[in-house]
Amino acid sequence: MKSEVSETPYAGARLPLHVAVIMDGNGRWAKKRMLNRVKGHEKGADAVRMMIRTCREIGIRHLTLYAFSTENWQRPKTEVKALMELLKRFLASEKQEMIDNHIRINVIGELDRLPEDLVVSIKKAMDETADKNAMQLNLALSYGGRSEIAMACAEIARKVKNGEADIHAITPEYFERHLYTADIPDPDLLIRTGGEYRISNFLLWQIAYSELFITSTLWPDFSRKEFMEILSDYNRRERRFGRVDD
Repeated sequence: MKSEVSETPYAGARLPLHVAVIMDGNGRWAKKRMLNRVKGHEKGADAVRMMIRTCREIGIRHLTLYAFSTENWQRPKTEVKALMELLKRFLASEKQEMIDNHIRINVIGELDRLPEDLVVSIKKAMDETADKNAMQLNLALSYGGRSEIAMACAEIARKVKNGEADIHAITPEYFERHLYTADIPDPDLLIRTGGEYRISNFLLWQIAYSELFITSTLWPDFSRKEFMEILSDYNRRERRFGRVDD
C-alpha cells in the first residue's frame, strides 16, 4: 500500500467522497466450490483488503463495509463464532498497515452484542488509529438501519422529556447528529455484490441520495478492475439531488 495518495486512475475523474459496500456472496462462493461457508468469508477478506488499499491509493476518504448485520445473529452459532474470530484476526493483522497509511478505523453498530474479546480488539484498533486522517474505514458490525433510527429517536425523545431539546427544533440535520454516522458524510456510492436487489437494512437514512450499483459478482471475486469500472460509471452519472438542470 502506498503511503501517499496517487493520482486518480483516470484524468478528470469525479471520485465519490464516501463509498459504502454491501459485501454479499461469501456463502454462495463457498457453496459453488463445495466448501464450508466460513471459507467464503475467509476468501472475502482478500476483497476487503483490496478495497481498503484501492480507496486509500486513489483518494476516497470514507469507506463503509457492511461486515455483520443485526439479522446475521440468526445464522448458525458455529458460523457466527467463526465470523467473530475472523473479524478479530483481521483487525490484528491489518492494524499496522492502517497506521502506516494513516487510515482511521471506526466501528458502528450495537457493540454491546459482540463478544467481549472482539470489543477489546475494536476499541484498541480505534484508539491506535484515532489520529489518522487520510481515510476512514467504517466497519458496520452488529449493525441495523432500523435499530439505528429507533436508537436516535429514543435519545431525542429522552432529551425532549428532560428539557434538553425543543421538539419544534428537531430537523433532519438535528436528527442525523444522533446516528452512528453523525460525523461521517452520507455515501455518494453504494455498491452491492452478489446480484441481490435490496438494501438489507443498511444505512437506511444515509443513502437517501446515494448512487446505487448492483453487481452479480460474488464478494470474494470482486476485483480492483471491476471497482474501477464502477467508479467510471459513477463518474458519468448526473447527481441532481431533486433539482432540475437548466
